[in-house]
Amino acid sequence: RRKQGLPPLWIATDQEGGIISRMSPPLTKLPPLAEVVKQAGSLAERRRQAREYGKTHGKELSELGINLNFAPVVDINKGMQDPLDFHSVIYRRAISDDATVVAEVARDYCQGLFSYGVYCTFKHFPGLGRVTADTHDHSVALDIPLETLQQDDWVPFRKNMGLPGSMVMLGHPILTALDRQHPVSFSKKVVSGLLREKWSYDGLLITDDFSMDAVMESKDGVRQAAVKALEAGVDLILVAYDTDLYYPIMNALLESERLNAGEKAIVDQSHPPMVVGSRRVDIATF
Repeated sequence: RRKQGLPPLWIATDQEGGIISRMSPPLTKLPPLAEVVKQAGSLAERRRQAREYGKTHGKELSELGINLNFAPVVDINKGMQDPLDFHSVIYRRAISDDATVVAEVARDYCQGLFSYGVYCTFKHFPGLGRVTADTHDHSVALDIPLETLQQDDWVPFRKNMGLPGSMVMLGHPILTALDRQHPVSFSKKVVSGLLREKWSYDGLLITDDFSMDAVMESKDGVRQAAVKALEAGVDLILVAYDTDLYYPIMNALLESERLNAGEKAIVDQSHPPMVVGSRRVDIATF
């Protein structure tokens, strides 16, 4: 891609530290970031350790050619434990039960990570700390007033969104206060209405894995969910666990693009026709 003058591909992994350390071994297995918070004797020491933690990840990931890390988790630790939650287990991955501490540690971590050119990912908006089930396996409603989320769960996002070298990951719970029909990851009311318009966030948005049942078993299905995600203002759709889903998703996006191109051509009568070979072809038909 460099030879062609193109920007680099995103090469990503989940290297949070603690129980989610996909690259360890061979990379250094670090304790969860929560341990940094517990062990630091002062604010200055906590900041230093969080940056060093990020630098360790950044150096080792960049040496492998990885430029995007799906970390840190900025969900607030609400102590939620579900015996049927085999994947999310946020209480084991969260930095702290204090939103301000989470915001500060996450920022220092990301700055350390980006010092080696590796992007961080604030996840999982709108926050999974209060979610009582696992979106890997179920549709889940986050039935919490916006005022409560604004004052607590959203603090780490609001304080850090727009940080250089960062993006935001959208989770799959249904934020009932804004949209009872769609998971956050492809909700126009959340993505466009709240994040893009009300909060004026113009940075990168990536979805959580579309292989999860919260998307797969939704009324839209994975194909229409992908179309709605991009139309809502999402930049990147993550397909990780079931990589074969790339094909139906890409097919749906291409079909949508062709349909939209046709509709625009019909509306825009001033657009000149295309000529293919010796035939005069209307763009809408083409």
